[in-house]
Amino acid sequence: MPAAAYAGKECVCQFRRGICDQTCVKDMLDTPFYIACLKLKGRKCVVVGGGEIGLEKVEGLLACDGDVTLIAPTAVPELERLAEEGSIAWERREYAGPSDLDAVFMVIACTDDTDINIKIYDDAEARAMLVNIVDVPPLCNFILPALVRMGPLAIAISTAGASPALAKRMKREVADLFGDEYATLAIMLNDARGWAKGTLPTYQDRKAFFEEIVNGEPDPVELLRAGDTGAVRDLIAAAQRTHTPA
Repeated sequence: MPAAAYAGKECVCQFRRGICDQTCVKDMLDTPFYIACLKLKGRKCVVVGGGEIGLEKVEGLLACDGDVTLIAPTAVPELERLAEEGSIAWERREYAGPSDLDAVFMVIACTDDTDINIKIYDDAEARAMLVNIVDVPPLCNFILPALVRMGPLAIAISTAGASPALAKRMKREVADLFGDEYATLAIMLNDARGWAKGTLPTYQDRKAFFEEIVNGEPDPVELLRAGDTGAVRDLIAAAQRTHTPA
């Protein structure tokens, strides 16, 4: 539920308005968010809440190789299976307090208990760690955009909470616009990074090398759409010859 949907209903944030008057989100669209890609591999991430939304958040963290612990007295069958197979740790209880966040990098909560959500947020903020209380923007210090993933590529789409429905539509359209050929090209260019770093002395030299490939003719994306990976390898080899210092 987006924040705007709480208007006129019981307040669920730390402002304790009784009935939500949207005070907490009045400047949401004016807030500049710092967009970053986080490396979660091997980092401890906690999800509080064992429902369908908790499953969605757990799966997103596992996709990025996070070390996931679920805290919830009960969980949907899919989460139970993830725990049984050892993909996640499951603490079968309610959130207990700050000790649950020891050595934790990120916590995501999706409970329907406002007091617990506020407690999790306050405990995380006191530790200057990442916290997201799902669908309660004032109880978040980061938001989760809609994501399109293709191999090494990830495209994030955010409306700053204004319209999740619009973000989902944009996600579908972006996925249609940028197909697997872009992911393939990214992998091929990554393979050339070692050569570029070892051969080309400056950042500007390396930038010119890669831009010649990406923006040159014939278009490598169109070649990959046609299934001609060999022609793209030839383009990269030609660029290497052109840019090799004398």
